[in-house]
Amino acid sequence: MRNSVTTIIIILLTIIMIGNYAMADEIQENTPQTADEFLKQGDDLFSNRQFEEAREAYTKAAEIAKAEGLNSQCTEAISMIARTYLTTDQKEEGRVIFAKVVETATPNDPMGWSRYLSVRGRFEWKNGTNEKAAETFKEMYYYSVDHEIHDRAADAARMIGITGTPEEQIEWGLKGIAEAEAAGQTGILGPLWNNLGATYEEQKEYDKCLEAYLKAREYHYKTGDELSKLIADWAVGHAYRLTADNKKAEKILKPLLKKFEEIDNIEFIGWTLKDLGHIQMYKHKYDKAVELFFESRAKLIEVGIKDWGPQYYQEINMLLDQAKMMHEESK
Repeated sequence: MRNSVTTIIIILLTIIMIGNYAMADEIQENTPQTADEFLKQGDDLFSNRQFEEAREAYTKAAEIAKAEGLNSQCTEAISMIARTYLTTDQKEEGRVIFAKVVETATPNDPMGWSRYLSVRGRFEWKNGTNEKAAETFKEMYYYSVDHEIHDRAADAARMIGITGTPEEQIEWGLKGIAEAEAAGQTGILGPLWNNLGATYEEQKEYDKCLEAYLKAREYHYKTGDELSKLIADWAVGHAYRLTADNKKAEKILKPLLKKFEEIDNIEFIGWTLKDLGHIQMYKHKYDKAVELFFESRAKLIEVGIKDWGPQYYQEINMLLDQAKMMHEESK
């Protein structure tokens, strides 16, 4: 009996060891070894907003690329190290790193050069020189199209939609969508349609704005996380409110408010309250509108609206004053 038990234990241990060796082989296979693999890992981490981890991966990519004389990969890696600093509001640190890219960046390296232009344009954008940034992104777009790098062409068009003139924003927003579709990049189509919807909203073309936000929601539901889906829902509800379809807007926004409260997303609690306040104004329920605008302002102040969006802070104050006045007149 003892021998049989021992045999079973040995068999089990053998199975476990084989499994461990197989797992070790799999881990070895999945662990980045080359500059290109570390670049891919860095891009995945960056897209998940894990900027410090992404920086580590890009640094390893740069080290390998430099040691092996891989000029293009070195340009990409150093550009993205700089971008991780820029994205986390460490512009000066990023600028120092990015200055090193001139040692390797050349139009002869399609992947390196397109990445270099992408980051250069973003530094120009963050410096407030939108016209200069838009020119860089146009250069990136045409270069990427010529070299059939569709995902980067889509990114360039998206950034022109942000940095370009109002007339350019629609044109380039649509170009970005076309390039993303050509590249099969469903993950970027949600943000691209979002940007286009926001541009239509700024230009007060609310029907087109609604169409764009509906398309954005469609893609966010295919590829986005739970928060991006909730924000996509909010954008649709917001657009229904802009088109004066308050019934549909309220149907989306009321339950959405509870969901934002459950996850304690202060900013979107504030924006949702603001839209609901508008709807109450439309219904002539001014006392309720006052309450909602007051709560909205408090939430948005909590997330720093006075600093990053003074124009929105001014607007919510104006709405609150208007609701108070209408409430007094209706008594």
